[in-house]
Amino acid sequence: MHKRILVVNGPNLNLLGTRRPELYGSDTLADVERVATEAASELGFATRCVQSNSEGALVDAIHAAREDCDAVVINAGAYTHTSIAIRDALEGVALPYAEVHVTNVYAREPFRHHSYLSANASVVLAGAGIQGYDLAVRRLAAVVAG
Repeated sequence: MHKRILVVNGPNLNLLGTRRPELYGSDTLADVERVATEAASELGFATRCVQSNSEGALVDAIHAAREDCDAVVINAGAYTHTSIAIRDALEGVALPYAEVHVTNVYAREPFRHHSYLSANASVVLAGAGIQGYDLAVRRLAAVVAG
C-alpha cells in the first residue's frame, strides 16, 4: 500500500497570502501544504505537494500519482472551470479525489459556479479557507480505508 496523498494546487495559488488577501486571507501556499501534510501524517499518510500555473504540468502530476498515491486533493484554481484535460486525467488515474476551494466559489462570479471536477469527486469543499485541505485529507483517508 502506498499511503500517500497527492496535493495539487493550480494557477495563482503560489500567490496565496499576497493575492487579494481580503478574499483569500493571509495564509500562504506553504501554510496550505503544512496543513495537508500534518493531517495526512496524523492519519499515517505521506503527501506529495505540487503547484503549477501550467495545465500540462498539473496533468503530468496527476498521471504520476497513479504509481505511488492512494488519493488526490486538488485545488485546480481557475482550471476547475475550464479544464476537461484535468478532469480526464483524474478520471484516467481512477484515484479518489477531493476538490478544494479556499473561497466559496458559489458566492462569487457566475462563471465560477461550474466545475468540471465536482461530478466525480469524493468530496467537494468550498469556502473553508485552508482548513478545507485538512478536511479533504481526512475524508480521503476514510475513503481509502474503505
